[in-house]
Amino acid sequence: MADKVLYLETGSQDPAFNLAFEEYVLTRRREGAYLLLWQNDNTIVIGQNQNAEAEINRTFVEEHGIHVVRRTTGGGAVYHDLGNLNYSFITDVGNAEQLTMERFTRPIVEALKALGLDAEASGRNDILVEGRKISGTAQRLTRDRILHHGTLLFDADPSMVAGALNVDPEKFRSKSAKSVRSRIGNIRDFLKEDMDLPAFWDYLKTALAGSGLEQTALTPEELAEVEALKAGKYDTWEWNFGRSPQYNMTNKRYWPGGCLEVRADVAQGVITDIVFYGDFLAVRGMEEVTEALRGCPFRAEDFGAVLDRFDLSKFFGAISKEEILETVFHVN
Repeated sequence: MADKVLYLETGSQDPAFNLAFEEYVLTRRREGAYLLLWQNDNTIVIGQNQNAEAEINRTFVEEHGIHVVRRTTGGGAVYHDLGNLNYSFITDVGNAEQLTMERFTRPIVEALKALGLDAEASGRNDILVEGRKISGTAQRLTRDRILHHGTLLFDADPSMVAGALNVDPEKFRSKSAKSVRSRIGNIRDFLKEDMDLPAFWDYLKTALAGSGLEQTALTPEELAEVEALKAGKYDTWEWNFGRSPQYNMTNKRYWPGGCLEVRADVAQGVITDIVFYGDFLAVRGMEEVTEALRGCPFRAEDFGAVLDRFDLSKFFGAISKEEILETVFHVN
């Protein structure tokens, strides 16, 4: 992290407000390195490219009054309760060619190791302790700024995690783990000396920011803009669920870089609309790509020529052009 770290708390457990707060800091506070620590109460947070209805257990969600909110970063759906602590780093991108998850997961791993935990970064975006997942992370680029955020399961209810998420069994075919519940762990269970979540919060704030910590706050005018963003975006059905329409062509494939699902409307051999779903680690929204594909002939060579206009790693993470084309044109 930078020598000086500006520290913010949202003062809320409302997921729509917290995500609006985070987006506001990313897009409107354009200078300085920020650390945010925050919590959502009883919430499923959907990745930006996921089909919300396919990711949640609708009956369980309604019975337990669970919020469902979509974030602006890639990756998979996660369950938050007050046993979970979320962190956000917001800073300058720097050298985009050298941008890695490790730049931001390393401080978290080191903070956990300092508590005596056997922590390590693993896979595409996880942090593990003794083989159990205690954190998932994601990133978003906007101009010259980057948001990296993650969960930290401290004392979460594993039965709620397992019940709320409608996990596709395909995700676990190649894994030895049998269920979500068996794969996750709580940080508190691994501590050599017990602490509660407020103490862990205080520890983490100091561990991540060190002597450069500077407590700050948004102004009343900025908070009013956060409320407007919350109401106009994160509170709306259109944002959270409206990105899940029906299409006349659909296929889903699992690749090392994540799940990719495509749905397209094709009329007279031309793509009239298309959407991509998945838990791949995009750092930019998909709108540029899908807009470019509208009007494209539904042929692999034409489709591929459109994809060639983009740095696909920013939109599809580690999923390659060849894997995208295989998903679209070679339906099983």
